[in-house]
Amino acid sequence: MRTRANWRLRTRSLELGRRTLVMGVVNITPDSFSDGGLFLDTEAAVARCMQCIDEGADLIDLGAESTRPESIAGGADALVGAEEEQARLLPVLEEIQKKLPHAVVSVDTYKAETARAALKAGAEIVNDVSGLMWDPALAEVCAEFGAGVVLAHTRGRPDQWRTQPQLAPDALMAAVGSGLAASMAVAQHAGVAPEAIVVDPGYGFGKRFDENYALLARQGELLALGRPLLAGLSRKSFLGHTLASLFGGKAAPVNERENASLAAMTAAILNGASIVRVHAVRPAVEAARIADAVIEKHGLGDRGNRD
Repeated sequence: MRTRANWRLRTRSLELGRRTLVMGVVNITPDSFSDGGLFLDTEAAVARCMQCIDEGADLIDLGAESTRPESIAGGADALVGAEEEQARLLPVLEEIQKKLPHAVVSVDTYKAETARAALKAGAEIVNDVSGLMWDPALAEVCAEFGAGVVLAHTRGRPDQWRTQPQLAPDALMAAVGSGLAASMAVAQHAGVAPEAIVVDPGYGFGKRFDENYALLARQGELLALGRPLLAGLSRKSFLGHTLASLFGGKAAPVNERENASLAAMTAAILNGASIVRVHAVRPAVEAARIADAVIEKHGLGDRGNRD
């Protein structure tokens, strides 16, 4: 089952739950774990956005600071400040507005200053990996602009993710559920409308390798929060570790994780995800169509409209 709802964005709304929406990732960074440096140039990034739309992406997610494991992000000592983040992000966003005026663009940032600039430039959604926990001003900016908001669950900051204590499945689910509920409360206290919120379990964000599978298997429990789910599993390191026996005992490299990404994504859809965040758009669109057909035939796709 998955939640059917209208996701309220800055200037429009999207129907969620009838079919899976695919969010294409474009990293305007030199150091992202999956494609760092490929789209740092504005022209290359815009071309990639256009390719994602041509391949069937429903949304584009632009990020200009890496939050890969062990990066320094989320604090005053973050390696990428708001000024540099905006210098990478805004030219791409402005070109997209010219070339793809109907595209739904999300910005992957936890900084209020960057979110404000991006929303002014035409972004519809703020995708915050910290769940509004790293910049106290971000919730108010989202409320001010009426932006759609993705609230992700994370444990610690990126340089702490691989040292988090191991949690048993019940404790893990309790931590993710309570963390997302706390983020939702922060958003709503600042004036963000409930129908503007989508929640993200935060695969890889402070979860140890096996914990991600426990979370994926029980992801549907998070629908009790009453908001649609976004799942971002594409090319995550825990997938590479699972494939190690096929790669001489070493984790599968990023460019060898696409099939595993599709398998994990399909599991997420069957366990309640309404949106999937991916790097390879066309294969994800095709896999999502198959998963949606299964959901439709088994009557798993409707928890009712909660708006």
